[in-house]
Amino acid sequence: MDKLQAAPYQQQLLETRVALLAQISAQRGGVVSRADAAAEHFGHPEDSRAQVASEREIEFALGERETAELVAIDGALGRIEAGVYGQCTSCGVAIPAARLQVSPEAARCMARQDKAEHPRQI
Repeated sequence: MDKLQAAPYQQQLLETRVALLAQISAQRGGVVSRADAAAEHFGHPEDSRAQVASEREIEFALGERETAELVAIDGALGRIEAGVYGQCTSCGVAIPAARLQVSPEAARCMARQDKAEHPRQI
């Protein structure tokens, strides 16, 4: 897929990236880390240690998900710039447009994504 064909996906990726960064900033109340946000939200003396620990784990999990999403978006934007967007990074086959419309950050075709998520154990 050339850059002209990838332009609508690029726009969608950039909009998603901006929205995700805004969401992260709003949830954290600025540029504080998830751990600091968790401490502020759930570090009240009346909270049990278990509750605070659970909430911190949730904050860390959300942070990891957000980071993974940003990495996937930036990877897709990099593939657009490199002229290889829309090709599976594992096997090189063209990723169907329907998949890219739903997940413009997709790096793999469905077959390779399935293998990556569900490796066969012998």
